[in-house]
Order: sequence, then C-alpha cells, then structure tokens
Amino acid sequence: MFLWVKTFHIVSVVCWFAVLFYLPRLFVYHSMTEDDIGKERFKVMERKLLRAIGNPSMIATYIFGIWMVILNWDYYKMETWFWVKMFMVILLTGYHHMCIYYFKKFRDDIMPANHVFFRVFNELPVFLLVAIVAMVVVRPFH
Repeated sequence: MFLWVKTFHIVSVVCWFAVLFYLPRLFVYHSMTEDDIGKERFKVMERKLLRAIGNPSMIATYIFGIWMVILNWDYYKMETWFWVKMFMVILLTGYHHMCIYYFKKFRDDIMPANHVFFRVFNELPVFLLVAIVAMVVVRPFH
C-alpha cells in the first residue's frame, strides 16, 4: 500500500511543480502583452492551468503526503530531514498562494509587477525543488 501512495504522491508533486514553473512564465508574457485579445487569452490560460491542474495537484500532494506520513509516523516523527522538508513544503505552498494572488490581479486587469519581476519570481521554486529532493534522497540529517 505504501508504495502505491508514494507513487501517487510523486505524480502529484510533479504535476504541482509543472504548474509552479509554467504559471509564473505565463505571468511574464502576460505582463508584456499590450493588446486586449492577448491579455484575455492569458487570463484563460492562467485560470485553466491553476484551477484544473495547480490547485488539484497541490491538494493531491498533501493528501498522499499525509497518507504516507500516517502509514509510517513512527519513522517520520524522528527524522530531522523530514521536518526540514515540511518547512520547505510550507514555503512552496506560500509560493502557490502568491501565484493565486498574482493570478487574481491579472484577472482584474491590475498589473501587479513588470516582466522582470516575474522572470525572477519564476525561478524561486527551482531552489525549493532542489532542496526538497535533496532532503528526500540524501537525507542529510539522518
């Protein structure tokens, strides 16, 4: 059972990160767009990406992750790498909610920042991805 839950957790994480990499990239292009038709097209793309894939994959990541922890609580509760990873997952969730904030600003035709900001913002989840994977694979505090 544990390996099936872990499989679906990993698939959910991959889908979630795909959105966290692509949605801010759409923000880059949206912030550079000047015509109304283009802006409306980005609004549709951003909404569909966030609602159809982003939010469900984040929720699935949490469900399968919590399920794994419940199945092996005696192990996880004593592992420092696990708690460091959990802290980074909280940061990642904050990033996701920042994306929702920017999505709503664009939806309401409010330019939240320029394309340079979103180019930098787009790179932030890379650092969390590397750190989270390192915690799980290397387990440096084990």
